[in-house]
Amino acid sequence: MSFRKEKYLSFNQSTLSPQTDFLTGKSNEDIRSLFRETLYGGVHGFCFSIYEEGQKPGDIISAEQVRKRMQILKPYTAWVRSFSCVEGNELVPKIAKEMGIKCLVGAWLGSDKEKNRVEIDNLISLAKEGYVDIAVVGNEVLYRKDLTEEELLDYIEEVKNAIPAGIPVGYVDAYYEFVQQQRITEACDIILCNCYPYWEGTDFNHSLQHMQHMYNQATMAANGKKVIITETGWPSKGESLGDAVPSELNAMTYFINTQKWAKSDNIEVFYFSSFDESWKVGAEGVVGAYWGIWDKTEQLKFNNEHI
Repeated sequence: MSFRKEKYLSFNQSTLSPQTDFLTGKSNEDIRSLFRETLYGGVHGFCFSIYEEGQKPGDIISAEQVRKRMQILKPYTAWVRSFSCVEGNELVPKIAKEMGIKCLVGAWLGSDKEKNRVEIDNLISLAKEGYVDIAVVGNEVLYRKDLTEEELLDYIEEVKNAIPAGIPVGYVDAYYEFVQQQRITEACDIILCNCYPYWEGTDFNHSLQHMQHMYNQATMAANGKKVIITETGWPSKGESLGDAVPSELNAMTYFINTQKWAKSDNIEVFYFSSFDESWKVGAEGVVGAYWGIWDKTEQLKFNNEHI
């Protein structure tokens, strides 16, 4: 991810009053209690953070490690989202299935055609073996400009033709890509959009309104297809970005607001993320390491009385 303020689609936070919601006037302790109540009540899905401290993409992850983290998530969610089908990531849907958790399974695509081939082949194999509930062909490759529209369309079509009927096939990207890339939107069975007010520099007071606006943009572009939010969240520490300020209080409040809205409007959301991952500092700055609901040692965050 990177700063995306230039990508606003007719959202002008300067014209809005600060959002009001059921948390207005609540104490920090009240919000901590509501955070725990919201989590314990269950959420639709979590993005599965596979890497422990000292690990990074490219490292081989064991089944034991995946199972340990899946066991932590099991009481709180019905779904997890994986991001790759290699280097141990292919174990995520298998272990999720063991535990009765559904999986949105992603093939990570980039500019390396050989690696893409392995990812796609493994995604197809996992689907044929019964481990895939939703198949995802690539994550933000258009945003990163790793593939052309034609190349991505070819991969989507290949997977749709190869896997069992009844498994929806989609592609994950920022919400606005589905507005701008109508051929991709048309090729997908399901629209899978990332919605991050933080990465567009939004004042926290407008974060829920902005996230809803992002979802609505994708919904209008979807032309009747189902839309799932595949990533949204707010960091608990790190650098500010524009008017967006990371803090533990903001992270808790964003989680509560997101889940309350999702349940009331029957929106499926995969929250980003499950665990803090230190390797993301290199890609996103200090803030990259603090998106989890659990910390890097797998302890539930936001229990500190001094928040």
